Amino acid sequence: MNAYDVIKKPVTSEKSYAGIARKKYGFIVDVNATKTDIKKAVEEIFKVKVDKVNTVNIKGKLKRQGRTQGYTSDIKKAYVQLKAESKPIEFFESLS
Repeated sequence: MNAYDVIKKPVTSEKSYAGIARKKYGFIVDVNATKTDIKKAVEEIFKVKVDKVNTVNIKGKLKRQGRTQGYTSDIKKAYVQLKAESKPIEFFESLS
């Protein structure tokens, strides 16, 4: 799996913004990606050293429109903690 297929987009929430100062960043990743896939992808794309990866699986919600109903897509979030000696990710520095 390509590194750019693993990482889809950054998480933009209050929780992820609070972690930027501690070098903890959030990403929405591919549902089938493992923690090692995510670690390798972040290290390859952003040229940083990853300490640990925490993941969260989120099931799709039931949505109704009149008498039709369906589910939104399942997503997976990854919260990546960088090593202390690693440089911060420049993309997130402009957000804090």
